[in-house]
Amino acid sequence: MASNRPAPEAPFVPAQPEPETFGYGSYRGEEGPWEEWNPTEESLTTVRGRHRVAKQRGGFARSSTVLGVGVMAAVGAGGMASANTGKPPVSISLPDSVTHFFGDDSSHQATATGLSKVGVTSESADSGDAGEALRNRIMAQAEQQQSKADSKATAAALAAAEKQTAAAAAKAEKEAAAKAADAQAKAEADAKKAAEAKRLAELAKQYTLPVVSYTITGTFGQPGAMWSSGYHTGLDFAAPTGTLIKAIHGGTITEAGWAGAYGYRTVLTLDDGTELWFCHQSSINVSVGQKVSTGDVIGRIGATGNVTGPHLHLEVHPNGQASAIDPAPWLRDKGLNP
Repeated sequence: MASNRPAPEAPFVPAQPEPETFGYGSYRGEEGPWEEWNPTEESLTTVRGRHRVAKQRGGFARSSTVLGVGVMAAVGAGGMASANTGKPPVSISLPDSVTHFFGDDSSHQATATGLSKVGVTSESADSGDAGEALRNRIMAQAEQQQSKADSKATAAALAAAEKQTAAAAAKAEKEAAAKAADAQAKAEADAKKAAEAKRLAELAKQYTLPVVSYTITGTFGQPGAMWSSGYHTGLDFAAPTGTLIKAIHGGTITEAGWAGAYGYRTVLTLDDGTELWFCHQSSINVSVGQKVSTGDVIGRIGATGNVTGPHLHLEVHPNGQASAIDPAPWLRDKGLNP
């Protein structure tokens, strides 16, 4: 039985891809098809500035990818202004297939917008210099902050100056008050001193020293064994025997005669009760109960009693008390300087 020879097999030819135009309206050679890629060391090296995008099935899918990339770029740059590099802004246009997808209505048309204009105000966009506008805004904010800082510093300086001025004013006021108080105190002291001088001058007309010419030979309080009390109880006016003794002030003679260690003594009692003792007289010129006036002669200096020489021993007994006080201050209080 004869057999037929098998028919020769047809060579294998891979299926040809359907040409796609990527929305360009015609087929371009750089869109493929491509052969299977067998990577080598040389082919793995990245070529600067060139990136191959894998082929995608379906023209609309590829157009959608372009749309997504454009939208993402626009949204990402929404709040950012690019600096002016001297090159004109690059516009992004949507393919015809994408505009066809949204329709021909003018309200849905996507307009091309330069990336350098994204996030820039219309005023800055009109000026054509978004970077300069951004710089101006930054400088304006910096100047505003600096102005606020300067205002705070000025306010602090003014507050410090006001505080210093207030402190200086308070100090000056305090010093002025102190000076005024000192001046018032001095004025009061001067007035008091003047009044006292006037009073003493009036008293000097009413009081007089008992001896005109004399020498003070003994003062009050001097210690010594020659005095029975252990100290001197009066003021001694030394003068020659027979020197006149005068009444210091007007009063009444309450004693006149011998008094032991005091010799001949005359006691003159003033109107306020103060007793004045005139001791060691050589003679007495008044009698008890006699009224005398300032300057009247009541006796003469002598050396009677417990003495070492002729002199007048004067004692002052306030209110007639037994103990005596220093005659020198009492005489000065009456305007007299022994």
